[in-house]
Amino acid sequence: MKVNYRAFNLPFIYPFTISKGTKTQQPSLVVELDFNGIKGYGEAPAIAYYEIPVEKMIADLEAKKIFIEKYALTDPERYWHYLHHLLPNNPFLVCALDIAAWDIYGKLRQQPLYTFWSKSYANVPLTDYTIGIDTIEKMVAKLKEKPWPIYKIKLGTKDDLAIMHELRKHTDAVFRVDANAGWKLEEALELIPVLKDLNVELVEQPLAKDDWEGMKVLYEKSSLPLIADEACVKEADVDKCAGYFHGINIKLTKCSGITPARRMINRAKELNMRVMIGCMNESTVGSAAIAHLAPLADYIDMDGPLLLAEDIATGIQYNNGVVSVSDQPGLGIKVNF
Repeated sequence: MKVNYRAFNLPFIYPFTISKGTKTQQPSLVVELDFNGIKGYGEAPAIAYYEIPVEKMIADLEAKKIFIEKYALTDPERYWHYLHHLLPNNPFLVCALDIAAWDIYGKLRQQPLYTFWSKSYANVPLTDYTIGIDTIEKMVAKLKEKPWPIYKIKLGTKDDLAIMHELRKHTDAVFRVDANAGWKLEEALELIPVLKDLNVELVEQPLAKDDWEGMKVLYEKSSLPLIADEACVKEADVDKCAGYFHGINIKLTKCSGITPARRMINRAKELNMRVMIGCMNESTVGSAAIAHLAPLADYIDMDGPLLLAEDIATGIQYNNGVVSVSDQPGLGIKVNF
């Protein structure tokens, strides 16, 4: 097996702003595994507040390249365990390699990935479309420019209610709110009843990731489902979130790939928690991995390619919230680099 990689800085159509800051492009690493001439692709975007830049992914990959390549790939789950121990401090890189291994596995078996864990691709949840923080006028303009059945609205500002009231004037679509840990408990207790009246479906990560005491109070009083994001990074966090959140948002990059994500989905269901599979502004390469897990989820947030001014692959389709995957084996994508 041979491993190659390429770094990208994928520009956004609009500056992407959340409560933690603003960026105009998404740094990302795409890996290519070549197994006896069969190529698989995976992606890991770099997120500043997780302190794993593309440069670290490349440095770790180069340092362990000989071990990554020497593995005789037969089962992606076993390969993930091998990578997990080989690269214990870089779940982002493990994710990219895990996705690529699954892509190869699907091609070896001549099956689209979703067929390994789902009987069909019917009844897949609609994906939302994200409206990042901006002036109210610009947020309204973004909404009008992209008619969509479900919007994820980024909040965590002093104008949150004004934003939501104004956006609601312009569409009857379902709203999801993502505060990215931008509220205090008192704010959340005041905001959530109003948001419910504005036809908000759920609230993602309302409080700081370590405010478990506040989340316990909010969980018991909230009239809307609360979904963990920053508080649910890895597998062990699923059990930790039970009784504090109604569901979890699984990000493949954070949890280290498809392999652990599937275990997190199963555990969340055992705990009667809802499952969202979310994105970190991946291109179609990483988004295709999310798409193949979509039949297992209650909510899907995989609008990364829709937010980017440039994409680097094809193979998934978006039609007014409906996501479709290719019938080609593996991820079913074609890279254009």
